Amino acid sequence: MQTGTMRLRELTIRYTVKRSGDGAPALVMPYVRTPSHCAATLIRLLEDEPSEVFAIVCLNTKLRVLAYHEVSRGSLDSSLAHPREVFRAAILANAAGIILVHNHPSGDPTPSPDDVGLTQRLRAAGTVLGIDVLDHLVIGDGQYYSFKETGHWS
Repeated sequence: MQTGTMRLRELTIRYTVKRSGDGAPALVMPYVRTPSHCAATLIRLLEDEPSEVFAIVCLNTKLRVLAYHEVSRGSLDSSLAHPREVFRAAILANAAGIILVHNHPSGDPTPSPDDVGLTQRLRAAGTVLGIDVLDHLVIGDGQYYSFKETGHWS
Protein backbone atom coordinates (compact mmCIF):
# COMPACT_ATOMS: atom_id res chain seq x y z
CA MET A 1 0.00 0.00 0.00
CA GLN A 2 1.33 3.45 -0.94
CA THR A 3 1.61 6.16 1.68
CA GLY A 4 0.58 9.02 -0.61
CA THR A 5 4.08 10.28 -1.36
CA MET A 6 5.77 10.23 -4.71
CA ARG A 7 9.18 11.04 -6.05
CA LEU A 8 9.64 14.19 -8.09
CA ARG A 9 11.89 14.33 -11.10
CA GLU A 10 13.99 17.40 -11.75
CA LEU A 11 13.78 18.66 -15.33
CA THR A 12 17.29 19.19 -16.59
CA ILE A 13 19.03 19.41 -19.90
CA ARG A 14 22.51 17.98 -20.00
CA TYR A 15 25.00 19.36 -22.48
CA THR A 16 28.16 17.93 -23.92
CA VAL A 17 30.89 19.78 -25.73
CA LYS A 18 30.37 19.67 -29.50
CA ARG A 19 33.59 18.83 -31.28
CA SER A 20 34.80 19.79 -34.74
CA GLY A 21 36.20 17.30 -37.25
CA ASP A 22 39.69 17.51 -35.76
CA GLY A 23 38.41 16.83 -32.22
CA ALA A 24 38.78 20.39 -30.92
CA PRO A 25 35.82 21.93 -29.07
CA ALA A 26 33.53 23.89 -31.39
CA LEU A 27 33.25 27.48 -30.23
CA VAL A 28 30.18 29.70 -30.41
CA MET A 29 30.50 33.47 -30.42
CA PRO A 30 30.19 35.15 -26.98
CA TYR A 31 27.58 37.63 -28.21
CA VAL A 32 25.59 38.40 -31.36
CA ARG A 33 26.19 41.63 -33.27
CA THR A 34 24.46 40.98 -36.61
CA PRO A 35 22.86 38.08 -38.47
CA SER A 36 26.01 37.70 -40.59
CA HIS A 37 28.18 37.55 -37.45
CA CYS A 38 25.98 34.82 -35.99
CA ALA A 39 25.75 32.96 -39.31
CA ALA A 40 29.54 32.81 -39.71
CA THR A 41 29.84 30.74 -36.55
CA LEU A 42 26.75 28.61 -37.22
CA ILE A 43 27.89 27.79 -40.75
CA ARG A 44 30.99 26.13 -39.25
CA LEU A 45 28.80 24.10 -36.89
CA LEU A 46 26.13 22.97 -39.36
CA GLU A 47 27.38 23.01 -42.95
CA ASP A 48 28.78 19.46 -42.93
CA GLU A 49 25.78 17.81 -41.27
CA PRO A 50 24.39 15.00 -43.47
CA SER A 51 20.81 15.51 -42.22
CA GLU A 52 18.73 18.51 -41.27
CA VAL A 53 19.49 19.88 -37.79
CA PHE A 54 17.23 22.41 -36.07
CA ALA A 55 18.81 24.38 -33.22
CA ILE A 56 18.46 27.57 -31.21
CA VAL A 57 20.90 30.09 -29.84
CA CYS A 58 19.69 31.38 -26.45
CA LEU A 59 20.52 35.01 -25.65
CA ASN A 60 20.20 37.31 -22.67
CA THR A 61 18.91 40.90 -22.86
CA LYS A 62 22.38 42.18 -23.90
CA LEU A 63 22.57 39.63 -26.76
CA ARG A 64 25.21 37.56 -24.99
CA VAL A 65 25.04 33.89 -25.88
CA LEU A 66 23.77 31.72 -23.03
CA ALA A 67 23.55 28.42 -24.89
CA TYR A 68 23.43 26.66 -28.24
CA HIS A 69 20.84 23.90 -28.13
CA GLU A 70 20.18 21.28 -30.80
CA VAL A 71 16.41 20.79 -30.78
CA SER A 72 16.12 17.98 -33.32
CA ARG A 73 17.80 15.99 -36.05
CA GLY A 74 15.74 15.02 -39.01
CA SER A 75 16.08 13.34 -42.35
CA LEU A 76 17.77 14.54 -45.49
CA ASP A 77 15.14 17.21 -46.13
CA SER A 78 13.10 17.75 -42.97
CA SER A 79 13.37 18.15 -39.23
CA LEU A 80 10.59 18.34 -36.66
CA ALA A 81 10.53 21.40 -34.43
CA HIS A 82 7.57 21.75 -32.10
CA PRO A 83 7.28 24.94 -30.01
CA ARG A 84 7.32 22.85 -26.82
CA GLU A 85 10.80 21.48 -27.63
CA VAL A 86 12.11 24.73 -29.08
CA PHE A 87 11.28 26.84 -26.03
CA ARG A 88 12.07 24.28 -23.30
CA ALA A 89 15.81 24.99 -23.40
CA ALA A 90 15.22 28.75 -23.72
CA ILE A 91 13.07 28.76 -20.59
CA LEU A 92 15.57 26.68 -18.62
CA ALA A 93 18.42 28.96 -19.77
CA ASN A 94 16.44 32.05 -18.70
CA ALA A 95 16.79 33.41 -22.23
CA ALA A 96 15.30 36.76 -23.18
CA GLY A 97 15.52 35.90 -26.88
CA ILE A 98 16.46 33.14 -29.28
CA ILE A 99 17.76 32.78 -32.81
CA LEU A 100 16.37 29.84 -34.74
CA VAL A 101 18.78 28.05 -37.05
CA HIS A 102 18.66 25.00 -39.26
CA ASN A 103 20.66 23.66 -42.15
CA HIS A 104 19.67 22.48 -45.60
CA PRO A 105 21.92 19.53 -46.55
CA SER A 106 21.04 20.19 -50.20
CA GLY A 107 23.19 23.32 -49.97
CA ASP A 108 20.46 25.77 -50.98
CA PRO A 109 19.63 28.04 -48.02
CA THR A 110 16.39 29.30 -49.57
CA PRO A 111 13.59 28.67 -47.04
CA SER A 112 10.73 26.35 -47.98
CA PRO A 113 7.07 27.27 -47.38
CA ASP A 114 7.22 24.94 -44.36
CA ASP A 115 10.18 26.95 -43.00
CA VAL A 116 8.20 30.18 -43.35
CA GLY A 117 5.15 28.68 -41.62
CA LEU A 118 7.25 27.25 -38.79
CA THR A 119 8.93 30.61 -38.26
CA GLN A 120 5.57 32.36 -37.96
CA ARG A 121 4.30 29.76 -35.46
CA LEU A 122 7.43 29.97 -33.34
CA ARG A 123 7.37 33.78 -33.32
CA ALA A 124 3.75 33.68 -32.11
CA ALA A 125 4.64 31.16 -29.39
CA GLY A 126 7.60 33.30 -28.34
CA THR A 127 5.33 36.32 -27.99
CA VAL A 128 3.05 34.38 -25.65
CA LEU A 129 6.02 33.15 -23.59
CA GLY A 130 7.82 36.50 -23.49
CA ILE A 131 10.86 35.18 -25.37
CA ASP A 132 11.69 37.14 -28.53
CA VAL A 133 12.47 35.17 -31.68
CA LEU A 134 15.10 37.51 -33.08
CA ASP A 135 15.85 35.77 -36.39
CA HIS A 136 15.73 32.47 -38.24
CA LEU A 137 18.88 31.51 -40.14
CA VAL A 138 18.94 28.80 -42.79
CA ILE A 139 22.44 27.45 -43.49
CA GLY A 140 23.60 25.79 -46.70
CA ASP A 141 26.93 25.45 -48.58
CA GLY A 142 28.78 28.23 -46.78
CA GLN A 143 25.84 30.60 -47.27
CA TYR A 144 22.94 31.64 -45.10
CA TYR A 145 19.45 33.08 -45.41
CA SER A 146 18.32 35.46 -42.67
CA PHE A 147 14.56 35.96 -42.32
CA LYS A 148 15.23 39.30 -40.63
CA GLU A 149 17.69 40.66 -43.23
CA THR A 150 15.53 39.66 -46.18
CA GLY A 151 12.29 41.19 -44.94
CA HIS A 152 10.38 38.07 -43.89
CA TRP A 153 10.10 39.80 -40.50
CA SER A 154 7.10 42.07 -40.20
